[in-house]
Order: sequence, then structure tokens, then C-alpha cells
Amino acid sequence: IHIATDHAGLELSRYLVDSLTSDGHELIDHGPQTYDPQDDYPAFCIDAAIAVRRDLDAGREALGIVLGGSGNGEQMAANKVPGIRAALIWSETTAALAREHNDAQIAAVGGRQHQKEEALQIIRVFLSTPFSGDERHVRRIGQIGHADGATTDLVLIGGADPAPGRADLARAARILANQPVAPALGAQVGGAARAEQQREDML
Repeated sequence: IHIATDHAGLELSRYLVDSLTSDGHELIDHGPQTYDPQDDYPAFCIDAAIAVRRDLDAGREALGIVLGGSGNGEQMAANKVPGIRAALIWSETTAALAREHNDAQIAAVGGRQHQKEEALQIIRVFLSTPFSGDERHVRRIGQIGHADGATTDLVLIGGADPAPGRADLARAARILANQPVAPALGAQVGGAARAEQQREDML
């Protein structure tokens, strides 16, 4: 299980790593490792989503968790990786449906929206619920994959640090602009990240 957060979800992330490890899961923490109220979630979440996609492409079972204050932005960032389906979950029902109907590989949870015990239970439901495999859901997921270009192979970043330190939009720009990733990923995220980095460089 690949997990990433920002400052708003850091306390919950640490709790989940401990709790899910005790449940017998293998957790890979993509950061951050220290609290920084100014950190930016996109690179952390993109790192985790790329790692999930890499594992799945290699035939390994993998799921992910991205955390923030609301989980909204983190879900959006993870969904920029072609082939990844990240779902914002806020109840046991939405957690189960994200897996049963959408075959979501990543759960996005708002750390400020739940008590940590409640969040843990919601995520346990997500992790333990299988995809139904129903034809109608397979068909719809295929349509999503076609739209984001995931029907073609994604060349993933090799040798990425599985537990990065502070990451920000500049790191996302380097990941998405300078590495051999699919055109869809570069077009969707890299352009905005590069533009932001250019503005930063001018300051």
C-alpha cells in the first residue's frame, strides 16, 4: 500500500501506517516525513500514484491512500497519472462502492473530516473490498481508460525515492517534465507545473 499526504493529513498518515502495518499490510510512505505547513501535496500524491501504477504494471497487487485536509486536491493529483482511478471516500459505503463498481486503486481521505479511528475503518473497507467484475462496470472503466490514454503503456519513472522528503510543485515539474512518462501525463500536469516553476524562477 502506497501512502502519501501533506501537512494536513500527516498525523492521520502516521496513525494509518502503524495501524495498517499491524493489520499485516506492507506500507510504503511517500511523505512527507516532517511537518511543514507550507508543503504542497501534488508531488507526494503523484509519487504514490505512479508507484501504484508501476506495481500493477509489474503484476504486483497494489493500492494507495492519499490524504489531505479534504482529500479533494489529493484525489485530483493522483488521477493525473494515466490508468489510476482515485476515489474520494468519506464513508464505508463510498469506500466499498469505489472498489466494487469503479475498481479504484487509490483512496483519497480528508484528514480533517474524520476522527482517525473512523478514517481507519473506512480505509479498511476500501482495502478489503474486491472489484465486482460486472460487465457494465468493466465497460465503463474501459471508457475512462480510453479517455485518459491509459489503454497504452505508461513508461514509469525508474528509481524514484519511495520516501521523499519535502516535495513541492517544482519537484512535480521535474518528475513530469524531465522524465520519460506518457504524453497524457505530461500534457495534463507537466504544462501547469512547468509554467509555475518558470514563474518561481523569475522571482
